[in-house]
Amino acid sequence: MAIRDRGMVKWHAAFQLPELVKAQRNLWQDTERIERPIIDEYQWEEFDLRIAYAMEWNYIVKVKLWSDGFMTDVIGRIHYVDSITRQIRIEVRSGQFEGIPFEDIVEVEVID
Repeated sequence: MAIRDRGMVKWHAAFQLPELVKAQRNLWQDTERIERPIIDEYQWEEFDLRIAYAMEWNYIVKVKLWSDGFMTDVIGRIHYVDSITRQIRIEVRSGQFEGIPFEDIVEVEVID
């Protein structure tokens, strides 16, 4: 009696599983995206005042950023505001700096 094997047919579903998982992950990620918040002139002015205050007294700030549909927080001390490249340099750890573009800023909060 010979064994009848289905060959590659039995493995076909297992080869497609990683692509299915990746497609589902991308779909879930797309459903959680939010639109860029609209920030008016008065909010920008308030952000400027908070940033200047935090720089003067060396306070820690929490900056909320919008990036590709998701919100992230950066916490640290403001080291430098570069108006030419339109970036804020924040010291997130001792000796480690992160540049944040003005366009990505959604909220600035001073933490005492």
